Amino acid sequence: MSRLLTDVLSFAAVAGLLTIVPGLDTAMVLRTTAANGRRHGFATALGVNSGALIWGAGAAVGVSALLTASTIAYMIVRIVGALYMIWLGSGLLIRALHAHRDELTACQAPAGKPGLARSWSRGLTTNLLNPKIGAFYVAILPQFIPPHASHLAVGLLLALVHDVEGLAWFTAIILGTHSARRLLERRQARRGIDGITGATLIGFGVKLGLSSK
Repeated sequence: MSRLLTDVLSFAAVAGLLTIVPGLDTAMVLRTTAANGRRHGFATALGVNSGALIWGAGAAVGVSALLTASTIAYMIVRIVGALYMIWLGSGLLIRALHAHRDELTACQAPAGKPGLARSWSRGLTTNLLNPKIGAFYVAILPQFIPPHASHLAVGLLLALVHDVEGLAWFTAIILGTHSARRLLERRQARRGIDGITGATLIGFGVKLGLSSK
């Protein structure tokens, strides 16, 4: 077995464990699927995966390392990311506290469902504004890149492996959520999901905002 294949399989094991740990990305995909259906759930999942691919490329060429080495750069991304998560979470909590399902919020378009592009961009933005994802990649990826190999090419390969695992995980979540969507569409269930997801987002935002390296 070649060194590269061994490293890829080892990374896949580590990334797979990370993927199934409940986190912000999982909460976003679950909530989007419950609110807007499978297509929007997959669009959000693809947005998250696009962000992971960008982080992987950034880690490979040293961009993510800047966040690890530079206190100011990390602080800026951390604060912006924290504010974004708190903004999204607050919108969901406001929605959960009101009885009208079509109330305008920061997390739903004014007229019916948001477009697929918006669902994708929300997943992308949420992932990119979480500097801890970049810190994970810059800490983990170098350990699985063989000497003398192209850092960018192998970094993208490893990020793609992580994306495949993430998409498989998100697919299970999306299909499971969609199968129970009739129940989840009830007002009380929807408000409960919005409230839990909103609180989760705010919790992640506050934790991120108060965290240090």
